Amino acid sequence: MSKIGRKPIILKEGTSISEEGSRVVVRGPKGEVTLALPENLKLEVEGKKVFVKRLREDKKARSVHGTFCRLITNAIWGTTSGFEKTLEIVGTGFRGQMEGETLVLTLGFSHPIRFTPPPGIKLELSENKVRVLGVDKEKVGLVADKIRKFNPPEPYKGKGIRMLGEKLRLKPGKAIAKGAAIGAK
Repeated sequence: MSKIGRKPIILKEGTSISEEGSRVVVRGPKGEVTLALPENLKLEVEGKKVFVKRLREDKKARSVHGTFCRLITNAIWGTTSGFEKTLEIVGTGFRGQMEGETLVLTLGFSHPIRFTPPPGIKLELSENKVRVLGVDKEKVGLVADKIRKFNPPEPYKGKGIRMLGEKLRLKPGKAIAKGAAIGAK
């Protein structure tokens, strides 16, 4: 049995969970998250504790048991505290601005890039740092990755959009690689 699946999931204050057909809905003060319930699992709620039980002991049920427990835990955490990813815009002339809900990025292309977030995701911009906020951990990560892919950091100077705290291994330029800059007269 899954070590994670055996443990009860504790509901935080202000959250509720319900099974609606083949979906699990977690509601909290910041919003709600809907998860698809795998066919081999069932949900049992006892007060503030939630248990995920297997209906069968086949390989598929065992493989999704712990994963689904973690998805429920993330949904509870997201509806109470929320999730956040921060991106940095690095480079001369690279900048962003907000026009209502739309993020407008100037990244050295011939045109600005306009990005409107999907429902449930909020964007904030300050000092060339873009904050992606939301209750669904998966959506927040996907939106942050989509913004990063507009102009990922290049390997020589590191210009582009990167996650806050992301470590880059910069390549040396041609002159340094050949040794010309070291022994130049």
